Amino acid sequence: MENHSYSDIIGSGQAPYINALARQGALLTNSHAVTHPSEPNYLALFSGSTQGVTDDSCPHTFAAPNLASELIAAHFSFGAYSEGLPTTGSTICSAGEYARKHAPWVDFSNVPASASKPFTAFPAGDYARLPTVSFVIPNLCDDMHDCAVPAGDAWLARHMAGYATWAKTHDSLLILTWDENEGGNANQIPTILVGQAVRPGHYGMFVTHYGVLATIERLYGVPLLGAAAHARALTAIWRDVPPAAAGGRS
Repeated sequence: MENHSYSDIIGSGQAPYINALARQGALLTNSHAVTHPSEPNYLALFSGSTQGVTDDSCPHTFAAPNLASELIAAHFSFGAYSEGLPTTGSTICSAGEYARKHAPWVDFSNVPASASKPFTAFPAGDYARLPTVSFVIPNLCDDMHDCAVPAGDAWLARHMAGYATWAKTHDSLLILTWDENEGGNANQIPTILVGQAVRPGHYGMFVTHYGVLATIERLYGVPLLGAAAHARALTAIWRDVPPAAAGGRS
């Protein structure tokens, strides 16, 4: 999701579904983006580095290791579902409400084009078909960038509630996070994790996108990339042990 601070979302009557989701899982009360604007935050979460990008420019091409290339090398699968992407593997910078700046995998030459799919390919109701790790990127309205909080909340309730429920009984994990806030407040953002292995509650440890990346990497036993190697991964949120790398999906 896009461009809202923790206080804009958590406790807000404009986001009833998101707040209900927070009560079901682990709410990170001290989660932060790493910079402004959007694009370098997406790169940080995906590759452990902003790759030197300081704006929302397009296109870029990188050959650096990233979450997808690591997972694929370890014989796991990766996929991304972007609302409004014209076709699978498209490298277009923008199309209607789709923006490539929010789809960092497209920038990496070591990620198969087939991993980047339109959201219409998301297997709603048949979540066992999801890749081992998947990203879901709403369009510029539904991610709250261009439209108000209620629009994004309603989109999540419509499209992600089924998966959130499924994750709680299928050793799976939903991570809901924002790229950055709208400025100020130390770039604090909402981050919520829901799944079978998650112990519901509020958690106040300092976390950034690098820590979220490190958490996913540790779940699947792949090397920690860039700044993720020095970030605090999430450990206190699990009931007993984190989801099994061989069976869980993030």
